[in-house]
Amino acid sequence: MRFWDKSLLFFLFKVTGLFYKTPTNLSYWWNFGSLSLYFLISQIITGIILAMFYNPNSSLAFIIIMELNNEIYYGWWVRYLHSNGASFFFLCVYIHMFKNIYYGSFLYPRQLLWITGMLILVLMIITAFLGYILPWGQMSFWGAMVITSLLASIPLIGADLIFLLWGGFSIHDATLHRFYSLHFTLPFIILILVLIHLAFLHEFGSNNPLGIQFVLDKIPFAPYYVIKDLFVVIVTLNILVIIYTVWPYILGHSINYEKANFLITPSHIVPEWYLLFFYAILRSVTSKLLGFFFMFCSIILLFFLPYLLKNFLIRSTVFKPWHAIWFWIFVFNSILLCWVGSMPVIDPYLEIGQKLCVLYFSILLIFFPLSAPIERLVYDSYLFLHQTQIDKNVRFNSFDFFQDVIKHKFFLIHLILICYYLKIYNYINLEICRSI
Repeated sequence: MRFWDKSLLFFLFKVTGLFYKTPTNLSYWWNFGSLSLYFLISQIITGIILAMFYNPNSSLAFIIIMELNNEIYYGWWVRYLHSNGASFFFLCVYIHMFKNIYYGSFLYPRQLLWITGMLILVLMIITAFLGYILPWGQMSFWGAMVITSLLASIPLIGADLIFLLWGGFSIHDATLHRFYSLHFTLPFIILILVLIHLAFLHEFGSNNPLGIQFVLDKIPFAPYYVIKDLFVVIVTLNILVIIYTVWPYILGHSINYEKANFLITPSHIVPEWYLLFFYAILRSVTSKLLGFFFMFCSIILLFFLPYLLKNFLIRSTVFKPWHAIWFWIFVFNSILLCWVGSMPVIDPYLEIGQKLCVLYFSILLIFFPLSAPIERLVYDSYLFLHQTQIDKNVRFNSFDFFQDVIKHKFFLIHLILICYYLKIYNYINLEICRSI
């Protein structure tokens, strides 16, 4: 027993699950983080099995994939579990990311937690794109041709980068070897980043739906949330099994079941659904270089989100109606961008995509940051109106002239702010209860 108590294995087990303290009010939205970890492990295991049969040769790759489906015992099961599992993996990560934005889990002191999560997402996108090329179907080949050709728009070094990536002057066997080796290696780098991500999570602790840092109201992760995670995993697995046994092709493209032919260009080239958002931003700009730049900025802005919104007084969007409205506009805008990315590059889809891109950057750079001064203004106005009940010596941080306006108690101002007042009232009550 003494050896077990002092062993590294017991220490890791204790830190990662057994005695890790978590808030008591975590909802099912927090299960998508652990669900993403499950799908990552599933993708690595099925990917290793598929690598035993695959041959990165432009003449054999497509034939081997078809034989894996039709000839290898349960080969179809492993392949469709891997391809459809990638869609579920991205879906869980996207929901996990939107949940963090809604509940303010990316704010101080969890900036490093958010940054490592975004690094994981970027590597996932690269890995998924490389894996999409490996079947060497029509959509795979031309998708690789379109996306990799974007590097040519980079000044000075663009042509050299393409030559290095292709291994020559066109996409051929050397290109497939490069994509195969990178697709096999990157998941293990993602796994290392996930471990770092978990280390930061245990260092700073989990956020909660109320956005309040509880000190005493916590419970061990095991067995309470372990059972909850297992329930969500079982439900999700049932959905996944139904999809890849009944509709295994529903998330893919039928044209990718034709062998790659460099003489025939598909009428409409699109990536998988989880990359349509970035593809829509890329093609919304007529210039190749500017399109690549805006697609790059759409990801980089998410990295800086904790610093763009660092002045938030209240963490959770539950208590912020203005931020909640723009958050849901942001979610629906992202979904519409995915829809636009799946449509042909013609009017009106091109014009709609351009307007959605402007709205996307406006929300991140204007409307989200505006939430901080607005909530501080309303928070101070509430305290000013109710300072006799709260504290006569309360200090205000917002504009001084607003206090004079509040003294007149205009009915219109009260009507506009009443929704915020109710939210602020609930938040202050929570803070008082926590301090007690």
